[in-house]
Amino acid sequence: MMLRGRGEASLSEEQLRALGIVTRTASAMSALGVVAIIVTFSLSRHFRNPMHRLIFINAFYNAFDVVCTMISISGPKAGQTSPLCQFQAFLNQMFPVADVLWTLFMAVNVFLIVFRSYDIEALRKLEWKYIVVASIVTFVPALAFLFVRNDDKGPMYGSVTLWCAVAPSWVLIRIVCYYVPIWTMILITIVLYCLVGIEIVKRRRALQSITSDSVPLDDTMRPAGAASETWSEDADTQNYYSSNTTPTSPKDGTADELKHTHAHARFSPWPRLHPHPHPHPPTQPLPPSSTSASYSKSSTPAAILPPMTTRPHHSQTQEQPPTTPRLQPIKSSLSFRQYILMPLFFFLALLSVWVAPTTNRVAAFANPSFSSYPLLLVVGATGSLRGFWNGIVFVTIGVKSRSTRRRQEQRRWAVDDERGGGVLR
Repeated sequence: MMLRGRGEASLSEEQLRALGIVTRTASAMSALGVVAIIVTFSLSRHFRNPMHRLIFINAFYNAFDVVCTMISISGPKAGQTSPLCQFQAFLNQMFPVADVLWTLFMAVNVFLIVFRSYDIEALRKLEWKYIVVASIVTFVPALAFLFVRNDDKGPMYGSVTLWCAVAPSWVLIRIVCYYVPIWTMILITIVLYCLVGIEIVKRRRALQSITSDSVPLDDTMRPAGAASETWSEDADTQNYYSSNTTPTSPKDGTADELKHTHAHARFSPWPRLHPHPHPHPPTQPLPPSSTSASYSKSSTPAAILPPMTTRPHHSQTQEQPPTTPRLQPIKSSLSFRQYILMPLFFFLALLSVWVAPTTNRVAAFANPSFSSYPLLLVVGATGSLRGFWNGIVFVTIGVKSRSTRRRQEQRRWAVDDERGGGVLR
């Protein structure tokens, strides 16, 4: 028995059964990837930086995409006008596009961090805007297409062999309202990553970034009373402090200068680096030498994450008198794996997903009688693996970064123990 609709491939029942098995197997793998992202994000504090949050939000969009691909050929078999086919087509129109949008948002975040020094608060303020944009841009056309139909072409949603989507009789609308926006966003993402890559190369630390998981960013200032070396949570951003910690007296500055200094920065790095109240918080103004020129917009990406909990140290038997911290240069850096490598791998996975479906659709537009069963198998496999690839990248890159952080902590603790031992003796 053959199943053939207008503009569809002519396939046997055995071939259709094979397509259903391929798409549902890939969908099951995507479901595991989505669950892995949600569970890992929920249970591990390490997976909480702004990139992880975007991936976590996108996982819920991927979940609806999995529902669409899991329906597979059951949608077309139910009939083009059936509720199941129309529902599947709605999901197919909305959520794959949303997945591309979230990949673009990750590239935008990388750009803002590197070029605009956005911190965690600034990035979190963008998240609700991303959700609104992704939902409206994808939901409105997907809903509108449900009500579009005419006597000549029939309903806009219909069978495309593998599943239901915009029907082959509306192929031009499918290309203009689906593939063109997708590839436009992909091109924008490429441009953003190219700009970021050029900036990293300009800093002449590209190879070092790959091996040490550290991308150098702009210098800012830190209180002189802070620890000589502080690592932010999850090693996503790192601060390297000089060991010179000379206290200053109250007469070194005025309240007006302190107010003027903080007016040029969105926040002070001091509370960011120390989430718990410092035993001797600064109570005096900063020195005149700590001018506003020492701060960049949004202070520094070194405050991208809430600080990590530090290893407990033995308390001194005699408490030191309070001192006023003096600002000293901080050389901040950005986790190469978390903020550049992870989004880049997401983008590469995205490319692998969209090449085959786009080729199939453009070929069908150029030649309405075009039919390729092997290409349909590739489309069914790659088009259903979006959540799977997202989960693989999320977990593997995150675990690798976690291992790097542990090694850095061990080295820091070893240095602290050596210094502490010398003081105690």
